[in-house]
Amino acid sequence: MKTALYNQEGEKTGEVTLPTPVFDVPLNENLVHQVLVVQAARRRQGSAHTKDRSEVSGGGRKPWRQKGTGRARAGSNRSPIWRGGGVTFGPTKDRNYGGRLNDKMRQKALLMILSEKARNNQILMVDGLNIEAPKTKAMAGLFTKLPSHTKSTLFVLPSMDKNMLLSARNIARVKTMQATDLNALDAASAAFLVIPKTAVEVIEKTFVKK
Repeated sequence: MKTALYNQEGEKTGEVTLPTPVFDVPLNENLVHQVLVVQAARRRQGSAHTKDRSEVSGGGRKPWRQKGTGRARAGSNRSPIWRGGGVTFGPTKDRNYGGRLNDKMRQKALLMILSEKARNNQILMVDGLNIEAPKTKAMAGLFTKLPSHTKSTLFVLPSMDKNMLLSARNIARVKTMQATDLNALDAASAAFLVIPKTAVEVIEKTFVKK
C-alpha cells in the first residue's frame, strides 16, 4: 500500500510504501471492540468509595441492652440499617475495572486499527519531525500546516523527543506518543496519526512478531 509523504511544511514530497504486516491487516471488529473496552476500563480512576461498617465512626458499645426495652435488638450504631451507619454493597476504591488481555490480542488490535486508518487515508506519513527548542508556537505552526490540523491528531515519535513532548502538551487536539508505547485505544481515539518514516520501523519491530 502506498500513501503520500509530507514534509514539516505540509507539502507533498512524494510517496512511500507502507509495510504490509503493519498497515494491511484484515479487520476483526469483535477483537478490536474487546481490546478497546478493556483498555478504556483500565484507565478509569476508580475513586468512587463508600465506607462500610468497619470504616464509619461510632460503635464500641451496644446501644441498649439486649432484652427488656421493647425495642429491636441492636449491637452497633455502625450497622447499615442505622442512619450514619456503613453502606452495604456500595462502590469501593478496591474495585478493579480492567479485564484481561494477552499480548497477541493487544498487538493484533493495534495493527488492525492502523490498517483501517491507512485504508481511510487517516495516516499522514512525514519524512521527519524536528523542533529545535521546546516552544508551543513552533509546534502549533507545524501542526497547522498539516492536513489534519482541524481534527484530533496523534504524533507517533520514533524515540523520546523532549522538545516535541513539551511543545505539544498545551495544544488542543494534539497528543504525542513514542512508537513503542502506541496502543489500540490512543490510535483509535485520534482522527489522524502523523508518523515519521523512522517510526514505522519501530512499530514494525515492536508489534509485528516474526
